[in-house]
Amino acid sequence: MRMLIAAALILGLGVGVATAQDVSRPSAAATSAPMNLNTATTAQLESLPGIGPATAQRIVEYRQQSGGFKKVEDLMNVRGIGEASFLKLKNLVTVTQPRTDRAAAQ
Repeated sequence: MRMLIAAALILGLGVGVATAQDVSRPSAAATSAPMNLNTATTAQLESLPGIGPATAQRIVEYRQQSGGFKKVEDLMNVRGIGEASFLKLKNLVTVTQPRTDRAAAQ
């Protein structure tokens, strides 16, 4: 009986440690390179914190209508992304201009 109780306690401690490690591990979005708002797919955008399918679609639509993001702060021009949301996202995203034909030829 003592062995059974000891085994249960050890197993319980092991699960607790694994859970604590999972909680402290940063998300994939936080550990990878910043996501380019001018090239990201809707699925990639949805991996950002607080971005669901509708907001991801609005980001892509804004990008298409405006000719792309010029600066990261332009993200606040997308309906549904205010200053608070932007502050959570600004270190996770970047903007690089698409290469023009002239730049690609050089």
